[in-house]
Amino acid sequence: MGVMDWFKQGTSEMMVARPDGAKAQVVWKHPDPTIPTMSQLTVEADEVALFFRDGKVVGTLKPGRHTLDTSNIPFFSNLVDSFTGGNVLISEVFFVNTREHVGARFGGRIGHVEDPKSGVPVETLVHGEFSFRVVDPERLVVGLVGMGRAESFTVKSWLKEQVLKVMRDRVAETLVKRKWPLLDVTSGAYTEELEQEVLAGLDAHVSPYGLTIVRLGNFVVGMDEDDAEHLKTLYRDAAYLRTVGGVANYQRFAAGKAYMGAGEGMAAGAMGGGGEGGGGGGGNLAAGASLGIGLGMAQMLIRDNQGGETLAPVTAGVVCGACQTSVAPGKFCSQCGGSLKPPVAASPLACDGCGEAMAPDAKFCPSCGQSRG
Repeated sequence: MGVMDWFKQGTSEMMVARPDGAKAQVVWKHPDPTIPTMSQLTVEADEVALFFRDGKVVGTLKPGRHTLDTSNIPFFSNLVDSFTGGNVLISEVFFVNTREHVGARFGGRIGHVEDPKSGVPVETLVHGEFSFRVVDPERLVVGLVGMGRAESFTVKSWLKEQVLKVMRDRVAETLVKRKWPLLDVTSGAYTEELEQEVLAGLDAHVSPYGLTIVRLGNFVVGMDEDDAEHLKTLYRDAAYLRTVGGVANYQRFAAGKAYMGAGEGMAAGAMGGGGEGGGGGGGNLAAGASLGIGLGMAQMLIRDNQGGETLAPVTAGVVCGACQTSVAPGKFCSQCGGSLKPPVAASPLACDGCGEAMAPDAKFCPSCGQSRG
């Protein structure tokens, strides 16, 4: 029959015990409800045996080897079949494992949770393992397993659903109330706190069925990969804003970055194109001015949310022809001291003294006053 039951030759005595192949199961039901008196029943150290008759629990046997005799175990008198002259017990026997069962895996979505540091909704996930133990065998059989042929996977699958349900509720609620940055949560910084919250919430769901979730093992809260990368980018942007004196205003900062990109594009165009003068000093000046415009627009969009102050705009800069550094406009470079005026070749339209451009009909230089000659 696939069980460790056999008759001793010449007697009606039966040996009753859970078979080795079923020892990992949470609940195992003995297949034969008819058991001869004086049979030997063995209950392992990590289980108990429940005796049912007519849908009610008649008694329980703890670990050890027991002779099924009414003189040894008084409640057996309620199991004796009178039609057999008192030589047979009629009972459904359940062996319930009471040790801690480990390695039950679970996993699934928690849902979108707003990251308190950035205000961005992030898709959160959870996976891990848990362990459980039966603390009231009678409640488990009567309330969850039932009187049919018991299967362990039904107990574990039901527990997995309960763990995931409470996990969604408690983790999301805790993240919202505690306002923990999600990147800190996914790094494992708050694993113990979350475990305590989840275990406290699980007890109300599983204890009515005689079960307890002992602990969560290898318990991880994660997030969608794309959301995680996006969140890291926002954190880097916020760190940059703090270094320049602003506080993260993401919409304004995004607009500022767009203007900066436009300025850089204008600079690249001025540096690389435009015929013969594309690579000369004039191109450098145009590039510096274009980049300066982008930086100025971006900086004006960064505001301090704490004080409401607008940071001073960055003035459009120029590139020094001598040291190639972008500096503020003026007559001389603030880095090397060189002149910032573009070189002008001598021509009838340029002053012989200072090289400044002159109008075709000018008689004197408007810059230095020298006669045109």
